[in-house]
Amino acid sequence: MKHIIILGDGMADWAVPALGNKTLLQYAETPYMNLLARMGRTGMLKTVADGFHPGSEVANMSVMGYDLYKVYEGRGVLEAASIGVELEPGDMAMRCNIICVEGETLKNHSAGHITTEEANELIQFLNQHLATERIRFYTGVQYRHLLVIKGGDKRVSCVPPHDIPMQPFRQNMVKADCPEAQSTAELLNTLILKSQELLATHPVNLKRVSEGKDPANSIWPWSPGYRPKMELLSQKYPAIRSGAVITAVDLIRGIGHYAGLQCIDVEGATGLYTTNYEGKAQAAIEALKENDFVYLHVEASDEAGHEGNIDLKLKTIEYLDKRAIKPIYEAIKNWDEPVAIAVLPDHPTPCEHRTHTAEPVPFLIYYPGIEPDEVQCYDEVACRQGGYGTLEKDQFMNEFMKI
Repeated sequence: MKHIIILGDGMADWAVPALGNKTLLQYAETPYMNLLARMGRTGMLKTVADGFHPGSEVANMSVMGYDLYKVYEGRGVLEAASIGVELEPGDMAMRCNIICVEGETLKNHSAGHITTEEANELIQFLNQHLATERIRFYTGVQYRHLLVIKGGDKRVSCVPPHDIPMQPFRQNMVKADCPEAQSTAELLNTLILKSQELLATHPVNLKRVSEGKDPANSIWPWSPGYRPKMELLSQKYPAIRSGAVITAVDLIRGIGHYAGLQCIDVEGATGLYTTNYEGKAQAAIEALKENDFVYLHVEASDEAGHEGNIDLKLKTIEYLDKRAIKPIYEAIKNWDEPVAIAVLPDHPTPCEHRTHTAEPVPFLIYYPGIEPDEVQCYDEVACRQGGYGTLEKDQFMNEFMKI
């Protein structure tokens, strides 16, 4: 039995009055998710362990069965791995967004979805003016980048920028959790303010403003940590002799790196609703021919949720169903070696809330010969009645991989 997890990042949501008090999964046209739910078994999964912020790194590591209390070290270290930055002992890595600040307000977490090419110019410019033997910026993808500080103290509180759109930025700057970390907090806040001075008049931003786009005029470092101690998925689950991860997001590539999964690049994979769904689906099909396990991650619904765009999020959910789940299921349903399919989000990103929440998410598992439960469709309400009940920690992955 081969296994594929199809994960729609942030796909779960709350009931929306404008949609007749239905959630987006209830309202959207998702015939293939509903088919798999009807033929398979469903349940709810608590992906955010107590005491953890509902970040994508937390939720995706949880989906893969990792004990967050033992291995979690923040986003920065995962994204470092994804772009080939090897951390040495004492290196503190942080996710470093390039954001848009308007006056004293943090306007958005993505600088209007700046391109990687534009962002790279800004990152190299910051290195010219701010990098030292201790401090270094690394280019990631779009607005998502990396900051490494040698000898940094991770005991600081950093607010994720996507949690505070249209809020004052100064009151949300870095705070030390203990006296020993005060110098690290002060250094990070100094870098934020200096970046604003430097980026305000950079040619990339002058051009963006002239085109009516948001300027990328500040960094926002957050989620600090050191190199994690994660065992390979093949060590945790012997059925996974080889595996692959397909994603447009550095964070998920980094998890895949430490999990021992091959990272497969797909041309046109953007992390937005414009992503190459068909290309990712075909890459997953091809990967399943060569591997025991595939983790297909699609970011688009999460980004739409952060924007609070209900219509766009509905479109991303329907695209996932029609342009990814459908071709994958149709391709593999008659293979000689059967394939187990799981579909789920990592966390909700409600359009009303515009950021992640920690509620359990609906999941389905289907494979040829499974005894179905009574659930007839896939959504946040129906799956509460599913045969698996509510799972947490590594229970989902254990159930999925024992098939």
